Amino acid sequence: MKGFRFIWIGIIFGIILTKSEVISWYRIQEMFRFQDFHMYGVIGSAVILGAVIIRIIKARQVKSILGEPIGIDPKPKNYTSALVGGSIFGLGWALTGACPGPIYILIGNGFLPYLVVLFFAVIGAFTYGLIRSRLPH
Repeated sequence: MKGFRFIWIGIIFGIILTKSEVISWYRIQEMFRFQDFHMYGVIGSAVILGAVIIRIIKARQVKSILGEPIGIDPKPKNYTSALVGGSIFGLGWALTGACPGPIYILIGNGFLPYLVVLFFAVIGAFTYGLIRSRLPH
């Protein structure tokens, strides 16, 4: 029963993403073609809000919803890995019109072809797990 609140948070998040049109394939294509500011505004707002929230978490030593301390480790500065990984992620996002989180929301909204995208996203994650030790990090 403890996990039920996470289901509600997911449902609310899905409704927000649906109503804000960030799961729309057309909005995503407009972004990648530099035709509209909508997605850049949403992503930019999320980055700014995330930075503010992380600052608050660090300053006030906020605990998680389960009462555990939240630790944020500094990330290594490996720009090559970030560029390669970001390029692969962006290519998949541009080709499918969805990044990993909204895939579930699109399926929930009745866009069943995204089950194929979800299947291959899971295969990709599994493959990464298999070859992770041989990749530069």
